[in-house]
This record gives sequence, C-alpha cells and structure tokens, in this order.
Amino acid sequence: MPALPARVFLIATIFALSLGADERPNILWITAEDHGPHMGCYGDDYATTPNLDRFAERSLRYTRAISTAPVCAPARTTLVSGMYAPSLGAQHMRSQASIPEWLVFYPEVLRAAGYYCTNNRKTDYNFKDWDKIRDVWDESSGEAHWKNRPEGMPFFAIFNTTSSHESQIRNENEAPLHDPALVPIPPYHPDTPESRKDWAQYYDRLTKVDAFFAERMKELEEAGLVEDTIVFYYSDHGSGMPRSKRYPGWSGLNVPLLVHIPEKFMHLAPPEYREGGVSDRLVGFVDMGATLCNLIGVEIPEVYQGEPFLGEGVSIVGPAYNFGFMDRKDEKPDVSRVVMDQRYVYTRNYLPYLPHGQYLEYQQQTPTTATWNALFDNNRLDAVQSAFWLPHPAEELFDTLHDPHSTRNLAKDPAYQQVVQRFRTVLNTHLLATRDAALMPEPFMKSLEWEKEMTPGDLLRNDQIYPLQTLLDFADLALCPGVAREAVLPYFHHESPLVRYWAAQHLLGLSPSLYLSLEEKVEGLLGDSERIVRLSAAQAIAYHSKRRDLQDAAVEELLIQANNHKTNMYFAMYALNSLALFPADYPVPYDRFLEVPRELKRDDGWNQNYSARVWDYLKKTYGF
Repeated sequence: MPALPARVFLIATIFALSLGADERPNILWITAEDHGPHMGCYGDDYATTPNLDRFAERSLRYTRAISTAPVCAPARTTLVSGMYAPSLGAQHMRSQASIPEWLVFYPEVLRAAGYYCTNNRKTDYNFKDWDKIRDVWDESSGEAHWKNRPEGMPFFAIFNTTSSHESQIRNENEAPLHDPALVPIPPYHPDTPESRKDWAQYYDRLTKVDAFFAERMKELEEAGLVEDTIVFYYSDHGSGMPRSKRYPGWSGLNVPLLVHIPEKFMHLAPPEYREGGVSDRLVGFVDMGATLCNLIGVEIPEVYQGEPFLGEGVSIVGPAYNFGFMDRKDEKPDVSRVVMDQRYVYTRNYLPYLPHGQYLEYQQQTPTTATWNALFDNNRLDAVQSAFWLPHPAEELFDTLHDPHSTRNLAKDPAYQQVVQRFRTVLNTHLLATRDAALMPEPFMKSLEWEKEMTPGDLLRNDQIYPLQTLLDFADLALCPGVAREAVLPYFHHESPLVRYWAAQHLLGLSPSLYLSLEEKVEGLLGDSERIVRLSAAQAIAYHSKRRDLQDAAVEELLIQANNHKTNMYFAMYALNSLALFPADYPVPYDRFLEVPRELKRDDGWNQNYSARVWDYLKKTYGF
C-alpha cells in the first residue's frame, strides 16, 4: 500500500470524523467517457440503456449537472482537486502544471479518514508527472478494486470505461446496431451519411457503457454490499461528437448524473432525494470533492471551491450559478468562460476572432467533423450549421428552456440586455474570487513557472504578477461597441506585460477602423521587452494590417518564437498558430518556415507534440 504524502498526516490531525467506522458508507463511482444525457431515463427514446434506466428508477437523477470543462483532462483535474482547474493554471489540455504544496486531493482526504481508495484506471490530469504520483491512491491501475481492501475497511472506488470515447465512434463497423436512418440529428449538424453513421455508432457505444455499468453493479450485489454503498454514475463531459466535446456550451458541459443512496444512509440524502426522483439543483465537477468530504463527515479543505450536494446539512436551496471553462484544446489556443443558471447559458469568449470549430487534427479524424468542415468550406451549410466554423462572438447567451440546442444567440438582443449584464457581473466576481487564469496566456504562465520556480496556482494569487481586476476592466471595455480610441490608449503603456498583451490582443476582435487608428501603438509593442507582448502584437498585425513592412516584421517575430529549441514548446505552439492569421495571399517565406523545428527538444518533458500538428497544418495550408 503506497504511503500517504507527508502533508496528509497534517490533514489527519485536523479533520475529525463525525461518523463512527461502522456508520461510514462505501462510495462507488461508475464513470464513462464522452457522452451526454443520451439515455432512456433522460427521455431519449433512441438510446438503449436498460440497466442505467432501471438504476435511475431507484436513484436521484440530476438534470443540470455539468462537467465544468467540456474535455477530459481539465474536467478530471477539477474533479480530483476540488478546485476549478483555471485556479491552478491547469486548464489547458495536457498542460502539466506543477502542484502547489497547499493543494489537497480528495483521495488524500479520504485515505486520511480511513478509507481504502482505488482508481481503475483513468488519471489524465493536467498536473506534472501525475503518472508518477501514485501515492494519493491505495491503488490506481487496471487491477485496482475495492475487493483488495483490508477486511472491514470502508472504500471509495472508481471504475471508468472508455467504451464511449470519441475514438470509439470511428470504427469500421458498416452496420451499427442502431439504425442510422432513425438517428436524431441535432440541427447544428448537417444531415449527411457520415453524421448519421457516427451518431448511430455513438448510441451503440452507450449500450456498451450500459453493460459495463451492469457488470460493476453485479459485483457489488454478489458481495452483499448494495445496502452499504452510495453509488454515483456520470460521464466526464458531453458526447465525443463535434460541437459537444471541446464546446463551451450546454451540449459540451451537460452530463448525466445518477446517485443512489441506500436506506441506512438516508440521513445523508439531500432534501429533494426520492427514488426515481429528479433534481434541478445546479451541480458541477468542482462540487464533487466537497461532496465526498461531507458524505464521510470530515471537514472540507479550505481551498476547495465547490459546494456539497449530498451529506448532512445540505440546503434545499442549491447554488444560483454553475461555472464552466474551455481553454487550449489540443494544439489550438482559446479562452472561454461559462456561467449558467436554471435557464440560460452565457459564454464569454476572450478571443472572439477564433471559431469554436477550430481545425484540430484529432477531432478531424471523426468523419462527421471532416465532412461538416468540408461543407462549410464549400458554402453548403445553413446559418445554424455554419456558426460553429465562424468566429465566435465575444458574448453568447442561449435560452436552454426554449432553445435546447443553443442555436439562437440572444446576447445582442435588446430584450435580454439585463440578463447579459447580470451574467457579466456574476462572471467577473467569480473570476476574481477564484483567481481564474483566463487572462494569463499559457506561454507567459509556463515561463514564469520555470523562471520563478513557483506553481501556477501561486503565481495567480500574486496581484503584482497577475493584476486581474485591471485585466477584467479592459476586457469589459473591449466589449463596448464603438469604444473611443482614447479609452484604450493607457493600456498600451501599462507597467504590466499582461495588460499590454491584452491591449494588442483585443484589437483582433475589434473593428478594422479602430485597429488602424491604433496601428502605431501595435507597431511599438512589436518591439516590446516581453516576448509575450511581441507575440500578441504580431498576431494583431497578421490579422489586420495591410502594411507589408509590418507584416514582414510580424512574421519574422513569429518565426523566431516558433523555434521551440530557442524559446519553448508553448511559445512555439502559439507562434505557429499565429502564422495562420495572415491573409491567404501573404507569402509566408518557405525557407524560413522550414528552419523551424517540427520536433520538440527532448528535455522539454512534455509527451504531447501539439506544435508538430500545427507545423503540419501550416505546411499543408501554404502548400510547402
């Protein structure tokens, strides 16, 4: 059995159990990947999920549960830490943030309280060397099982299936069990043979998940532990189909969540609990760690940012808002933040010149994605289907009550301006309270992490390094239509390189005329002392400028930064992506581009060569 980390012994002395050993429930999480609430118990008649449907009949079904992030690693990072991943600088896909000393993972808390904790077997967290950090679990492997615990010891166990993962939709099966002709197609997807087959394959995979769930429950029943175990079933984010996974909206964030509490532990049930009942409480992955602590009767770590939704003392009134996020997805940067209540989903896109449907090499392997993208390129889609591939507006507001597929953006509708303003205020308050890394670009954060030998979580709490209020003020200013030139001028000379970075960055989402009135300021930032500011200025020039001399200077800066052997892998990835912002008729220098290394330095310690994917994309796009 792995030893507990030294800091957990402190935890054990602080947290006092309020439940006796014989009164503590076992807790079982059965989880699946890449699927939304496409199940019979959620009203989907096309789905074949009989075991989960029967389980729902004796459980509480949550309708407003979200994964907090619409992709696996950031979502799981939030789960295991009890904190929003952006509060730890761990929001980017496979970002490998270093772990602050003050962070306590929930398995550590449970083990200190006397639980046997197993994980079978998914980790995939955005922390550095996570695979080497096995001692937060008693066992984390394909062999991990609650059956291996010492006699009489309560357990917490996770069993995860990849049967429904995005990659499993792309199989060679020409005859899915679910009839492609009958599959429901969301209005944002074109009705093509590829879409129909992929959706049918997806539903086939959900039936496999249902069988996996039944196997895990059978094990519990055969051991006679059903009445001693609280069981959760949920998925890690929305479906693996495009415009669900990686999409910071309802179809990407909404997940099924079923919870069964045995009669002997009914005192731990929330006020709304009924077998076969439905809860509209707002629940997110950030709440899971706090909920586990509350269920076993230990103090919730002070750093945890969620609210318990199970256990003693839970109020019938849940939180008023849920919060989500989406940042760099694989090789493509982005920054979106989400707020939702019982009806609306509001998304703030901080890089409005980008589409939600960026070209991602891995996602393009799904036939639906490639076909959909090709139809867009050939102008063969309607407005709803095209929106995914067009630059996303700075703000989006969808009414999930009347528009369940989020196809009508109400953010600029005069009738909804009070709603939009309410969400703006709520979002900014949340970002400040959680010290969210939304406005600290990844290359800058990683460079500081290495240079100052500080974890991102500590960097984000330093207002001298990260003047978040000032950055949010400027972001709100950039939202204003027709903002005066004089209003933005001070930000170009601010002492913080982050403020100067965003001064240039926000021009990409503003009007060409405002850019032209500020071009000399952007030109000055191209010679800034900070590399991240020069990167932002080069992006603005690539996107807007018509001056060939400035374009040439910008591409030279980007080619220098794209050399990961001289900068680092993060600057390289972002600089390579920036080259794609130049207009199609700009002659990117072939010889200079080929001088940029495709491969990473071997001492970078990163196993994801995302920059190589961008290098290949540029080579193909420019015909090199």
